[in-house]
Amino acid sequence: MGKNRTKTPERTERRISAFTSLSMCVLTVIAQIATTLLLTHFLREKASYFYAVLEFIGAVAAIRVYLRPGSPSYKLVWMCLLLALPVAGMILFCLWGGTHQSKSLSLKKVPPIRERESARMECENNIARLRRQSPEWGRLASYLQKKGFPLYRNTTARYFDDGAAFFDDLTVRLRQAEVYIFLEYYILAEGQVWDRIFSVLRERAAAGVEVCIIFDDFGNLTRLSDDTLQAMQSAGIEVQVFNPVHRYVNRIYFNYRDHRKIAVIDGTTAYTGGINVADEYANLYVRFGHWKDSAVRIDGDGAWGFAVQFIQMWKEMGRTLPNEDDYYRPRHSGMGVGYCQPFTDGPVNNPDNPIEETYLQLMASAKRFLYITTPYYAVEDSMQKALCMAADAGVDVRLLVPAVPDHKLTYLVAETYWGELMRHGVKIYKYTPGFLHAKSVMVDREVALIGSTNMDYRTFQLHYECGVLLYHMPVVEELLEDLDNIMGQSTRYTLEEWEKRPWYRRIFASLLRLGAIWL
Repeated sequence: MGKNRTKTPERTERRISAFTSLSMCVLTVIAQIATTLLLTHFLREKASYFYAVLEFIGAVAAIRVYLRPGSPSYKLVWMCLLLALPVAGMILFCLWGGTHQSKSLSLKKVPPIRERESARMECENNIARLRRQSPEWGRLASYLQKKGFPLYRNTTARYFDDGAAFFDDLTVRLRQAEVYIFLEYYILAEGQVWDRIFSVLRERAAAGVEVCIIFDDFGNLTRLSDDTLQAMQSAGIEVQVFNPVHRYVNRIYFNYRDHRKIAVIDGTTAYTGGINVADEYANLYVRFGHWKDSAVRIDGDGAWGFAVQFIQMWKEMGRTLPNEDDYYRPRHSGMGVGYCQPFTDGPVNNPDNPIEETYLQLMASAKRFLYITTPYYAVEDSMQKALCMAADAGVDVRLLVPAVPDHKLTYLVAETYWGELMRHGVKIYKYTPGFLHAKSVMVDREVALIGSTNMDYRTFQLHYECGVLLYHMPVVEELLEDLDNIMGQSTRYTLEEWEKRPWYRRIFASLLRLGAIWL
């Protein structure tokens, strides 16, 4: 009883602290907007000639935005703002719309980890083998390999269709770690799941295993206390917080988040998917009905691909590891059928976005069917058109989404896209038991993509994300079976239902779509 009474004030203090930090961010943004609007009004009333000059400068800025590479939706929003409110638009664009993410996040430029010549040649041979087997997938794998993401063989995979099974398996594998454990998660929340995992991490660290953790500050502002962070460090665990919110309170740099979900054990086992370390992912408590998610474990050569990406991020954040890179390479080679290709993405790559390009190539290469799960949907016209073209070409295109959303405004924006999709024959299924958080793509029973990636602007432009492509591996069938189960528990959304939406819902959703890049 005494222990519970002690925890209550601590939890209250953490929530007050988190609320204060968020409130300061919101108030700062409101103050910036109010000051900008007041300055605009003053200049228009008191200095009309000067304001006319600013309007001209705003038009020039809008043209420059149009000419630079990048997201068309992103450019359109800023161009409209710059032309309609030149003074306000220019000030806000300077604050929030720049292309200096890596500088603002204080990430260092670190050369990629060099692969051994024998490993590099093996990856080239894997590309050649896959090209002979499936030319279209060979092209996709070659594209990603040129972006720095090798194609591996000798890898097996296991699919997890819910959080409880995933955490059971992760805990077992963590307990078997002998050399190191790398964890990188958007959410690392206190609760029953974390207590289980931390117990193992503490025991492994005491046994001499290197344990390194990266977690996102914004994702854990109300979920992880300073006491827990101190306990991790006291246990010998190295912890790095990504993009602390308080550093960028004067700008919306906290939009740039580390949304990845990666766990690597000894370089021979790795996990990724949509599952964060928090109780709701195991349905230990209910938030939006049943929380449906997925993840995959890869064993063998492919796991090293995720280890490389973790080490790269660790170094970019200014941290060092106690040993040379080669120390973390796997001690044993794996076995398995098919090919595996882990990859990552982030805003420092803009306007080059490997994850977005991978989605587009998967859609364009589908011949028979294309199944996609995503909790959010707000894409560029190119991706919307790619889905429509695939359906028009006779591909069975199915989009699986939640029936119970976690962000209602984002859900309203997604609805504005669905009418066009359904007119072209795309089938939309709403997961009726609750919230579908899984992020996956399955094409022709040949290729699967599983990772942290949502189908929205944040994923493709603002977040650090990860995923793995699995070519001709048995795990593709496991994903297909789960997708069939999801559809069996879902309700087909029809064009008639979409057209019967209330007029005020349509108008409000259309207005929200104009600002979708900020939702």
